[in-house]
Amino acid sequence: MSLLNRGKRTEPRSLSALLLDYGIVIGFAALFMLLSFQTEAFLTPRNQLNILDQAHQIGLMAVAVTVVIIAGGFDLSMGAIFAMSGVVAAFVARDLGQVEAFAGAAPYLGWIAGIATGALLGLLNGVLVTFLQINTFVATLASGIVIRGLALIITQAEQVRVPDDAFQALARGSIGDFRNTIFLWLGFALLMTLLLTRTRLGRYIFASGDNPEAARLAGINVNLVRTIAFGISGFAAGLSGVISASKFQKAQNDAGQGLELIAIAAVVIGGTSIMGGEGAVWRTVLGVLLLRLIENGFNLANVDTFYQDVFQGLIILFAVALDALRHRRR
Repeated sequence: MSLLNRGKRTEPRSLSALLLDYGIVIGFAALFMLLSFQTEAFLTPRNQLNILDQAHQIGLMAVAVTVVIIAGGFDLSMGAIFAMSGVVAAFVARDLGQVEAFAGAAPYLGWIAGIATGALLGLLNGVLVTFLQINTFVATLASGIVIRGLALIITQAEQVRVPDDAFQALARGSIGDFRNTIFLWLGFALLMTLLLTRTRLGRYIFASGDNPEAARLAGINVNLVRTIAFGISGFAAGLSGVISASKFQKAQNDAGQGLELIAIAAVVIGGTSIMGGEGAVWRTVLGVLLLRLIENGFNLANVDTFYQDVFQGLIILFAVALDALRHRRR
């Protein structure tokens, strides 16, 4: 099988292998039907749109970290980048709003500055991991601590408030009944799907995660490919952080704590291999929605949040066990 054409199988698949590969589809469908019968409120259009809207933060970050994991990396700094990007966006929007020449454009310049900050921090992670050869866990964990510390220094542990109501348009704007956030995260998921399945860079990402040494021998610049993947991760975390700041018209240094772990959990639940070189964005989308369905269903049933955590943790363990079993079979 060619290194750049992974995923094209010619051998027949057994029933057990299909169940292992598409367990996320079965699990999602089963939970959706269960919640549909449990309460009438679940299937209402308003509730379904709320689920999609509430999934945007984890959705954006999970889709991006899918690309990183497929490329053979891991990103534990996304929560910190989320916070820093929101802080930068809020500062730029607030301070430029006081300058007459920029007053009208200040909210939009804030959005751009925050998102650009996220992308640049992601690329910096890529440099640490690839060109400096620092372990991906250590590099992103350390950079996350530094970034959040810088956000604390910049804000002096205070909230950065933006008085201009136009700053809210990114998060609270809508087209009909659909919030902008739904279009942003699902559109990003579609874009990453096309990147991974329809472009040369996508093939290089799979090859770099599957067998980096063979990829190098095939002429692929693995370091550059992985750096781009981390840049995508930073961009998504930055966009998510800016949306959060836009929604509440404020930002703070401790925002987004633990979001990276939930995003990675959604990727694992979706069935993307943590070993690298294998996965799909559609799996992650289902993983994100499965987590949101659990939260939504438990809330509608008035079940204590502690039980939600236990249930989600068990699902994550089950997903990791399936991933290990799938690799042993292959």
